[in-house]
Amino acid sequence: QVQLVESGGGLVQAGGSLRLSCAASGSIFSIDAMGWHRQAPGKQREFVASITSGGSTNYADSVKGRFTISRDNAKNTVYLQMNSLKPEDTAVYYCTGTVKLTSRAISDYWGQGTQVTVSS
Repeated sequence: QVQLVESGGGLVQAGGSLRLSCAASGSIFSIDAMGWHRQAPGKQREFVASITSGGSTNYADSVKGRFTISRDNAKNTVYLQMNSLKPEDTAVYYCTGTVKLTSRAISDYWGQGTQVTVSS
């Protein structure tokens, strides 16, 4: 009943930037952590970045210093600003959210993914 919808993916040259957005909707009591994972062709899905409801962030070493995660709690939206993109960043990017459905019930949700392609 909760949906996460990503947007902002596309094709960009190496060294360029993209900003991904993910909006959560549905029957939501509150959202704890939100984040991003990605999956490149032939690779397992990997963690990219996360942010708590209080604003604490965590990044994979591969993107640290280049990507910035942020959120707008009023809009139930998380963002991923990606700078200095490399071909190795090419992947499907998935939004994640740890959503409280009630004061006691909590569940993890995933978006449908958005393609990011970085050309050399």
